[in-house]
Amino acid sequence: MKIATTFPHQIREIEHLWITMSDGVRLSAKIWLPDTAEAIPVPGILEYIPYRKRDSAAYRDSTIHPYFAGYGYACVRVDLRGSGDSEGVLKDEYLAQELQDGIEVLQWIAAQPWCNGSIGMMGISWGGFNALQIAALRPPQLKAIITICSTDDRYADDIHHMGGCLLSDNLSWASTMFAYNSCPPDPLIVGEKWKALWLERLKGSGLWLDTWLRHQRRDAYWKHGSICEDFSAITCPVFAISGWADGYSNAVLRLLANLKTPRKGLIGPWSHRYPHLGIPGPAIGFLQEALRWWDKWLKGIDTGIMDEPMLRVWMQDSVPPTTYYAERPGRWVCEASWPSSTIDYHAYTLAKGELDDSGAKIPVTALTIQSPLSVGLFAGKWCSYAAGPDLAHDQREEDGGALVFDSAPLNKSMEILGSPVIELDLHANKPIAMVAVRLSDVAQDDKATRITYGLLNLTHRNSSENPEPVQPGERFRVQVQLNDIAQVFPQGHRLRLSISTSYWPLAWPPPEPVRLSIYSGTSIFKIPARHPRESDYQCHEFGEAEGSKPLKKSLIEPEHHNWHVIRDLAKDESTLKVVNDRGIYRLETINLEVQSKTIERYTYRADDFLSVKGETHCTRGFKRNDWFVKTITRTTLTSNATHFHLLADLDAYEGQKRVYCVSWDRKIPRDYV
Repeated sequence: MKIATTFPHQIREIEHLWITMSDGVRLSAKIWLPDTAEAIPVPGILEYIPYRKRDSAAYRDSTIHPYFAGYGYACVRVDLRGSGDSEGVLKDEYLAQELQDGIEVLQWIAAQPWCNGSIGMMGISWGGFNALQIAALRPPQLKAIITICSTDDRYADDIHHMGGCLLSDNLSWASTMFAYNSCPPDPLIVGEKWKALWLERLKGSGLWLDTWLRHQRRDAYWKHGSICEDFSAITCPVFAISGWADGYSNAVLRLLANLKTPRKGLIGPWSHRYPHLGIPGPAIGFLQEALRWWDKWLKGIDTGIMDEPMLRVWMQDSVPPTTYYAERPGRWVCEASWPSSTIDYHAYTLAKGELDDSGAKIPVTALTIQSPLSVGLFAGKWCSYAAGPDLAHDQREEDGGALVFDSAPLNKSMEILGSPVIELDLHANKPIAMVAVRLSDVAQDDKATRITYGLLNLTHRNSSENPEPVQPGERFRVQVQLNDIAQVFPQGHRLRLSISTSYWPLAWPPPEPVRLSIYSGTSIFKIPARHPRESDYQCHEFGEAEGSKPLKKSLIEPEHHNWHVIRDLAKDESTLKVVNDRGIYRLETINLEVQSKTIERYTYRADDFLSVKGETHCTRGFKRNDWFVKTITRTTLTSNATHFHLLADLDAYEGQKRVYCVSWDRKIPRDYV
């Protein structure tokens, strides 16, 4: 990233201000603004998240908000109620209280002498979520948003569930917030009452995973905050952004298809990161693009951004399979609108071991599969955070436990953009069953790179609001939609479709092994074929990735990120161990040492579907001179045929003294999962 050093405006930084809510709770804000803003008010940009502006997110924030301030915006970073240095307790994500607080923050910003009353919201992940959700409430101060790596559908396309299947990232994410919620405010900001505020959080934030596991179907809990329930509620302009390695790329295309307000879409090769910090690369000049957006909608300047195609995506070239890419080769392509009239679905019929597009009549034959629990050990994360090797590995490791269908070698290259869809004619031998479908690019040396995948809990085949058991032996049709993707399959390569009955640990498996019978001749796989166009090469070019100067950070203990697949053949036990150790670093300007380490373990034994177990262990620490606090959180999730069993512990230390501890032991009924 290039460091921008000169700006049109001198920047004034306000390290901390209180914003008082209507119930008296105070939220902590950090502000960057032009030094002339009190005399000449400017538009505001709000980012409103729980990720601790004082420490955890400080380095990233320092590359973004001073940049916008230097171009004439007042940038406001607010810690949610109960997070960072704000008062109160954070009890769950996207609660009505959070959204109401957000509206009050917008009102406060608009009333400041340095703001002209026009405000935008932006954010990645949580900040992208609540930007969409607050936009749907139509506060008059909010004129436009940029939502990055977020979703319009909290049930069907979020970190909790996919196709009605329970994702292991539900456990992982709950554990991440369990750790975040255990952290104290900074005594230099809140003063002597820091400990009282900390203990209030420790006692009050609760165990979110317990709540989430009690909502295994699409109910009112998940509909809240899902703006897909009423797209028309959003009337301000929306710029939706994600990356193909991220878990939230599907929402970009849905937002373009369903919103009626002015909108733009951008999908790069990136994981769960801002595009100017994007990995896999290439990173782009995202902040320059954001400025063009803000100048258009907050300052009324015609920047030309709305004259360009609605959608811009990175068309990925073929690559060998690996769990980490520094760069993804490819090119930018454009679509004037979405859905695109230039994309046609190319159909393949499932034949025995083959994807057949000849149009010939294929014999109807029942092909059966009962997958081992090992299918999924090389699947990577549901969402890549680029914190380590978290992408899918060579799919030949997985295909031995799946039904595999290969196309003939392509006689010319094929380009796809959108969501592949499979229509399966099948029956199952158990009342609770799932199907996992993967599309891979098979090179001429037989290496198989997973391109996209989809999951479906077959009890949700008719409805995720009212799932119903499968009648063993009863034949029916289902449709499985795979994640959106843009990909080139080169001449001579083959498409491979792989179907399995489990995908652990990416998704929690059924309570017992399932045998599916899938009928060739009547099961159809459709891919969204796109034809390259000359106009692709006339797209607006992105500038070099740049940002403002990051704050000074010194590494005390090194980072360490790894994935270990461990197979104990003597015990017939397999473990996926994920290490995300950010080491210990010092933020020099506030003399604060920060520690963050998470270890996840996902295990199973032999072919025992009731042996699967997920465990997380998180450590968070903060030190300044003789002030030192540390929290340790542990979560374990197992299941039997009828219930989930959830164990969790929280220990908090001031110095060497444990000042708080609590444990949970919960049994939660399985609801067709």
